[in-house]
Amino acid sequence: MEDRLRQKKGNILIVDDDAGILTSAQLFLKQYYSNVYVELNPEKIKTHIETKSIDIVLLDMNFQKGKNEGKDGFKYLAEILNIAPDILVIFMTAYGDIEMAVQALKQGAIDFVTKPWKNEKFLTTMETAIKLVESNKRFDELKNVSAYQSEKEAKEIEGFIGNSAEFTRVKQAMDKVSETDASVLLLGENGTGKGLAAKYIHQNSLRAGKPLITIDMGALSDNLIESELFGHEKGAFTDAHQQKIGRLELANRGTLFLDEIGNLSSASQAKLLSVLQSRTFNRLGSNKEIEIDIRLICATNMPIYDMIAEGQFRQDLLYRINTVEVRMPSLSERVQDIPLLLNHYLATIKTKYKKHNLYIADDQVDQLKRMLWPGNIREFQHAIERAVILAEGNELFATDFQNFKTEVTQPLQLGSLNLRDMEIQHIKRAMALHNGNITHAAKELGIDRLALHRRLEKYAL
Repeated sequence: MEDRLRQKKGNILIVDDDAGILTSAQLFLKQYYSNVYVELNPEKIKTHIETKSIDIVLLDMNFQKGKNEGKDGFKYLAEILNIAPDILVIFMTAYGDIEMAVQALKQGAIDFVTKPWKNEKFLTTMETAIKLVESNKRFDELKNVSAYQSEKEAKEIEGFIGNSAEFTRVKQAMDKVSETDASVLLLGENGTGKGLAAKYIHQNSLRAGKPLITIDMGALSDNLIESELFGHEKGAFTDAHQQKIGRLELANRGTLFLDEIGNLSSASQAKLLSVLQSRTFNRLGSNKEIEIDIRLICATNMPIYDMIAEGQFRQDLLYRINTVEVRMPSLSERVQDIPLLLNHYLATIKTKYKKHNLYIADDQVDQLKRMLWPGNIREFQHAIERAVILAEGNELFATDFQNFKTEVTQPLQLGSLNLRDMEIQHIKRAMALHNGNITHAAKELGIDRLALHRRLEKYAL
C-alpha cells in the first residue's frame, strides 16, 4: 500500500459530462498520479492533447441525455487515436454497457471501468495502463537509440577504407561473411580497427536494421560480465534495486559484439558456451528461460591459440565463435593506405574544428608512411587530430604529429627480438611501403634486387 501511495508519473485526462464523476475520479487518482486533468466537454479533448503530454484518457461512452448506445464514445475514441495513436483510452461505462465496451476494445480502447467503480479494481486498471505506457516509452526510446546507433555506425564505417592488398583481402572476406549469420572472430593488434570491422559486418548484414550491442570484456569483472550479459531481476543480489535487461536480450534479432573475449575467465567461458549451444539463458535471480536469436562477432588481440594450448581458453568455445576467422592487418602491413586514411580523417577533423584551409603536401605524407605507428590506425587518427588542434598555419608537416617515430631513430616494436623475425618484418614493411615493387623495396632495405628475391623465397613471402 505504501508503494501505491507514492505518486507516480502519469498524465491522465478524465472526460465525462457528470461533474460529480469527474471530481470523484480526480480526487481518487490524484493520490497516486502526478497529473490528473478533467474535462466536461468532449469537444475540448483535442486541445488537451495538443497542450499537454496526455498518456491516458478515461472516456465516458455517452454524452447526450437519454442516449446510451455509445456512439459518442466511439466517435471520440476514433478522434483521439487519429490525433495521437500512442494515447491509451479506457472507457467508463455503466453495467448495462458491457457489450459496447467489448466492442470498443476491438476498435482501439485498451480497457473499461464500470460505474460506479470499486476503488481497488479502478486502481489496478490504471496501474496496468501506466505500466503499458512506460513499456511503450522504453520501446520507443530503444527504437530511437537503435536508429541513432545505426546512423552513427553507417557514418563510422565510411572510415573502413583501403586499397592495399592486405586490406582488400580482409574486406573481401567480410563482404562474403556479412551476407550470412556465421559467427566471426576478429584477431589483430590493438588499434587495427576490429570494432570498426564488427560494425561493417553488421551494417552489411540482413540484421542491419536491428541493434548492434557491444560488451568490452576486458573492462568488466566476472560478476559484472554476468549481469551485463544476462541481466538480473530486482533483488537478485545486494545492489540489484531494479530489474535490468542484459545485453543478450537487447541484442535479440541483432548482433552481439564481444570485444576482448580473450579476457573471459574459465567460469564465464563455460556460461557463454552454454548460451551459444542452447540459445537460451536466464536472468540472474530468475528461472524463466529466455530464447535469443543473435549473430555473434568476437574480437581479441591476445594469442588465442597459445591460450588454448596452455588451458586458458576453451577449445569448444573457440569452435562456436570462429566459424569465420579474420586477422586484421597492422598499419605497418598496409602503409599504402596511409594517404587514403589521412585524407578521410583529416577531412572529418578539419570540419570538426573548423580549420577548413589546412593541407599537407605529398612529401610530408611520404614521411608519415615511413613513421612507426605501434598503436596502428587508432594512434594514427589521434595523431591527426592532435596535429589539427595544434596547427598554427594552414600547412601541416610530419613534424606536427607529436611523438612521431621514424624507422631511422626508433627500433621496430616487435613481440620478438629474434633476428629472423625482425628481418621478415622489415621485408614485409618495405614491400607494403612500395606496393610490392621489388626494385624499390630492395633500395629501401639497402640491398640489391637479387638479395631481396632470395629472402622472399627463403621466408615464403
